[in-house]
Amino acid sequence: MNKKRVLLRLSVFVICAVVVSVTLANVAVNSYTRFTCDHVDDIEPAYAAIVLGTAKKLRNGRENQYYKNRLVAASKLYMASKCKKIIVSGDNRTIGYNEPRDMKNDLVHSGVPEKDIICDFAGRRTLDSIIRYKEIFGQTAGIVISQKFHNNRAVYIGRHKGIRLNGYNAREVSASSDMKTRIRELVSKLFCVFDVKVFNTQPRYLGKKIAI
Repeated sequence: MNKKRVLLRLSVFVICAVVVSVTLANVAVNSYTRFTCDHVDDIEPAYAAIVLGTAKKLRNGRENQYYKNRLVAASKLYMASKCKKIIVSGDNRTIGYNEPRDMKNDLVHSGVPEKDIICDFAGRRTLDSIIRYKEIFGQTAGIVISQKFHNNRAVYIGRHKGIRLNGYNAREVSASSDMKTRIRELVSKLFCVFDVKVFNTQPRYLGKKIAI
């Protein structure tokens, strides 16, 4: 057997292994969609909800529909008395880029009282936000707010970390308008399973507990 044929077979094996791994991980994570719902009347009330952050604006300067729809969902949840506190968790990598600050300001503008909004400035990724929800803010149950494909992953992490987490699904953004995000999510679910099941990955930052 020549070297080229060996390399070809090895490449095919690696590609097949990756495809199978991604598929199995997505099936496992997406099965947690049973803990999410699309309608506010169907969600189980909780003391606190957590909104997962994303950029307010796209690189082209246009409004990010993922961001807008999550905040609309958060405001609707609070106004329906489904939660008493809202944690806005995201990245604040620079002075000019601060997801929690933006989310808090826009929620206040929508009518949510400032005293009931708590910023988590160390939610640099989904796993960090969810684990910090328990370890920093002391919550062992609650509602996570994002789009369904993202909520599946957040609930998967939460329920494996001892948090009775349910997801309230914000309105989706059409797949055709952001195919890159959907493809990235397929791989993110694979990394999510490895983080939870294999590596027991912890947040980059923890710190002092914060009572809410």
